[in-house]
Amino acid sequence: MNKSRDEAFALLSEYTKSESLIKHALAVEAGMRWYAAHFNIPAAEAEKWGLTGLLHDFDYEAHPDPTPPEGHPFFGNRLLGELGYSDDIREAIMGHALYTGVPRTSQMAKALFAVDELSGLIVASALVRPDKSLKTLEASSVVKKMKDKGFARGCNREDIKLGAEELGVELPQHISNLITALREVPGLTPG
Repeated sequence: MNKSRDEAFALLSEYTKSESLIKHALAVEAGMRWYAAHFNIPAAEAEKWGLTGLLHDFDYEAHPDPTPPEGHPFFGNRLLGELGYSDDIREAIMGHALYTGVPRTSQMAKALFAVDELSGLIVASALVRPDKSLKTLEASSVVKKMKDKGFARGCNREDIKLGAEELGVELPQHISNLITALREVPGLTPG
């Protein structure tokens, strides 16, 4: 693969101008790196996990329509192939969107799907707290927010549950794991 994080971040920045989408990419990257360490993935493979999280939505802002071949993630998948990103990264990114029909067969692909939606719900849960901080957020608060269908409507609860199930981690533990990972991302929340 031989792609650096700097190259991946430059690609993300070229296609993504929204600060919130860049923060989302950084959050998913952190979650992927956390799970790579948790599953004792060797360093070279763990780097792939991080880059996969960082790049999973890089084309979303420029190509939000999910229609192939120009929509997200179809456009991004093609461009990543042209740029020499490995097939396993591209397959995981395709698998994070259910509508592509690409199955999540690798542990990396399952982790990406599990981390993606949940990271958004966790950040939203932190932002409505008085201190707006991930540092004081507990998994039980996120579980409670998850039950409120009016809260963070864009976060698909069924995908979150399916992601934890596919990853093989109980949902409350998965939430706790991801909170721990997201606490390491500077500036993700103001608190």
